[in-house]
Amino acid sequence: MIAGGGTGGHVIPALAIARELRDRYGAEVRFVGTARGLETRLVPEAGFPLELIKVGQLKNVSIMTRIRTMLDLPLGVLHCVKLLQAFRPQVVVGVGGYASGPAMMAALLLRTPTLAFEPNAVPGLANRLVGRRVSAAAVNLPETASYFRNATVTGTPVRPEFFAVGPGAEACRRGEEAAGLWCEPGSADLQRDGAEDHGSPADAGSGA
Repeated sequence: MIAGGGTGGHVIPALAIARELRDRYGAEVRFVGTARGLETRLVPEAGFPLELIKVGQLKNVSIMTRIRTMLDLPLGVLHCVKLLQAFRPQVVVGVGGYASGPAMMAALLLRTPTLAFEPNAVPGLANRLVGRRVSAAAVNLPETASYFRNATVTGTPVRPEFFAVGPGAEACRRGEEAAGLWCEPGSADLQRDGAEDHGSPADAGSGA
């Protein structure tokens, strides 16, 4: 089960993970998200089932909205507990975003193995809340490992379509010349050189 979403920064790597699990290992993958995220369109289009839970916002909202969100949080966790009991996943992968927190908390309560994925230098709120309690973590940058238990630097997965833009190394070289991108043919890692690597520290910490 993969939980989280909201923005493309959460949803697209999550889909890359899901496709790899399905295509290479024959895994059955189910997503947990919210009705206001990009996952409502991208996940069904990719052929994966999506369960929706109700989760409020905590960032850039009024005090009253934050209070309502905190009051609704136990209901979101309970909903995820029921989903986990029905689906019985071998692992819950939290990719950050609104739905990630309740799903990961539910997995911890049920002692289901958990994996946190974090592409940013500074984890968002959802991953910070569970980082020390997850079974393991996959991070994009070495400096992010300190926020998690059993972290491994894996880079950020990208969709296979990225590597279909041209034949092998030539495609990578063209992409590098055109957009300042570095890639290794056959790899699932993508790195942008220079000051644009990961945005500003404020940008890195803006995702939940």
